[in-house]
Amino acid sequence: MEVRDVCRGDLERIAELERECFSVPWTLEQLGAHLSPGHAFLAACEGGELIGYVGMMYVLDEGYISNVAVAPKHRRCGAAATLLRELNKRACALKLAFLTLEVREGNVPARALYEKSGYEIVGRRKNYYEHPREDAVLMTLFLARKVETARLEMMENADNVG
Repeated sequence: MEVRDVCRGDLERIAELERECFSVPWTLEQLGAHLSPGHAFLAACEGGELIGYVGMMYVLDEGYISNVAVAPKHRRCGAAATLLRELNKRACALKLAFLTLEVREGNVPARALYEKSGYEIVGRRKNYYEHPREDAVLMTLFLARKVETARLEMMENADNVG
């Protein structure tokens, strides 16, 4: 699986994925806004086919994931986890302190993926989603904490070696 930056020519396929995956899909114009500065927009491709994507907006040291989507026939094959790992690398390179997102309360597979990827539940938005109406669970990955933990582990390992 290849992960690369989304280009303008990918937007029609991403709009298709939006319609397949979400009850209120984003428009081409909304998707195109992710190609501007202050955004990261990554595509997962397999055999030349775009099978998933992730979008992020960032300002200062804050990152906000807009959407994560994988074509239904390609789910449970690691595409979403791969996209999140690549997005985390991008966020770390940008020196972001955290990444945050909203997910439908009832979307148990997505919530499990985010938890496995290190995201923590930090709140709720009542009746955030429509079609059907549902609460959003706010989840955040604290990158600054992750970096500090890794630094402390490296220091501890260095002390144990010497």
